[in-house]
Amino acid sequence: MAITNSLIPIIQFNPISSPASAKALVSGNLGFNFSHLEIGTSQNLSSRMFVKCSSSDSGHVSDPVNGSVFNGQPQIPTLSPFTATLCEGGASKPSYKWRRVLLKVSGEALAGDQTQNIDPKVTMAIAREVAAVTRHGIEVAIVVGGGNIFRGSSWAGISGLERSSADFIGMLATVMNAIFLQATMESIGIPTRVQTAFRMSEVAEPYIRRRAVRHLEKGRVVIFAAGTGNPFFTTDTAAALRCAEINAEVVLKATNVDGVYDDDPRRNPNARLLDTLSYHDVTSQDLSVMDMTAITLCQENNIPVVVFNLSKPGNISKALMGERVGTLIGGTWNATAAAT
Repeated sequence: MAITNSLIPIIQFNPISSPASAKALVSGNLGFNFSHLEIGTSQNLSSRMFVKCSSSDSGHVSDPVNGSVFNGQPQIPTLSPFTATLCEGGASKPSYKWRRVLLKVSGEALAGDQTQNIDPKVTMAIAREVAAVTRHGIEVAIVVGGGNIFRGSSWAGISGLERSSADFIGMLATVMNAIFLQATMESIGIPTRVQTAFRMSEVAEPYIRRRAVRHLEKGRVVIFAAGTGNPFFTTDTAAALRCAEINAEVVLKATNVDGVYDDDPRRNPNARLLDTLSYHDVTSQDLSVMDMTAITLCQENNIPVVVFNLSKPGNISKALMGERVGTLIGGTWNATAAAT
């Protein structure tokens, strides 16, 4: 059956200067006699426009193509009144500083009080924090460490274990943490995917950058495991690398401390928590925040790093909104955050 467009009205929208001219424009282009046409505009037409219209039940309706007049029952179904609202952004949505983030969770943080390798209370707290921000459209990727199970640098040289082999064992430990964290997140309804740097097809997807980005765009959380897939590189470096690859805007490094101090707070009770640092401050003062490879990679790609305490509820959401939490490296706090 052939389908023609002879009775399909074409509306061409041009810049309008007043509701009256808009009414004439719409009525003329449609070829209909509108009994009610209300067009309300705000002072800023680009940000909001309200249109309300309804077709007439009486009178003649002309065919805009053939010029004929139809009497009696209208040939086109009567349109019920409708309202369309066009807005730039939602005023009710929170103003987040970053829209795609990479959360780095250390293995020690997953261990909690250190009584067991993985504390289910910690993983559930992380899952709930992530769920709270993903509801607002924040795209979250996670890199997990494995120090709570096995740290390659600490075991290298023991019983003839080479550093490369020790690091591969540590990478396997991060996969264990990732699978546990994935199970926790999915138990509360968060769609999650685990991608590993080397193939383990029975338990996780291989890392493919485009697939990871697509998962994020669909609202899924992506957990990157097995580090970079290479020995001699830490999971901090893996976090910086994955952040740059997926075009994330910040690395949120979750630890067991409140941030970066000018001295070890465990030995010096007068140690001062630093609000902001530059990349140069970290490298020149040899601060134990991240390894030098990770800091250098963040500096080259202009990726800010927020170091904060994971155990305090709400810290992840605060960091996403740009509020002052922990220590910010390579960036500046929002003016409103600095005033609080």
